[in-house]
Amino acid sequence: MSTSDIFIGETIGTAVLILLGGGVCAAVTLKHSKARGAGWLAITFGWGFAVLTAAYLAGGVSGAHLNPAVTLGLAVEGGTEWADVPVYLGSQLLGAMIGAVLVWITYYGQFRAHLTDPEIVGTPPASGDSGPGPVLGIFSTAPEIRNAVQNVTTEVIATVVLVLAILTQGLNDEGNGLGVLGALITALVVVGIGLSLGGPTGYAINPVRDLGPRIVHALLPLPHKGGSDWSYAWVPVVGPLIGGVLAGGIYNIAFT
Repeated sequence: MSTSDIFIGETIGTAVLILLGGGVCAAVTLKHSKARGAGWLAITFGWGFAVLTAAYLAGGVSGAHLNPAVTLGLAVEGGTEWADVPVYLGSQLLGAMIGAVLVWITYYGQFRAHLTDPEIVGTPPASGDSGPGPVLGIFSTAPEIRNAVQNVTTEVIATVVLVLAILTQGLNDEGNGLGVLGALITALVVVGIGLSLGGPTGYAINPVRDLGPRIVHALLPLPHKGGSDWSYAWVPVVGPLIGGVLAGGIYNIAFT
């Protein structure tokens, strides 16, 4: 697998992942969206279908890691060369940012209506406010209870489940990503994680799924958008990375 294959597959695949995953969050959140208020079930299944679509698109090109935690897990397991890891991670971050921008373009009118509605924004937040803004949840995750130890632990546990599921089934013939059946099973695993483990933190389970869109939220010209909650941003990066490495180690000890 060439560097260009990795770059193209992971950029496009991760962009589609965030477009569809962030898209369902926007659909459920924003005023004048037909799906507004559809709830947690819609979000969890929407993210599952996002994973399925992105994995089908990128699986034959780059192996459809779409997630630095998966890449690290595969590198620890031995299915991915460590020399390829930076290309995977950079491509995934770029793709995540592109996907977040596409969500904004798709829901441009709804974003403006939502963020100019006095019932939504109330008194416009101060320019120096760093707390979560009223649409930050479309772009990134946040905990229901802010406890760094619990939040990181939750993300580690959920990510171990995800990466172990990927490592123990669905690896393609080269041992470097998801096959067709693996993509379907992984999508269902993501739905299960969302339903069972997503309540405390919103189940980032993917560093770039959170970091890339959070950067885009900080940069986009959204009126009254509030802060990007950078004080929490390390949690959905560090937790999944730890989880990915642990999953690779557990796999090598228990499954090989």
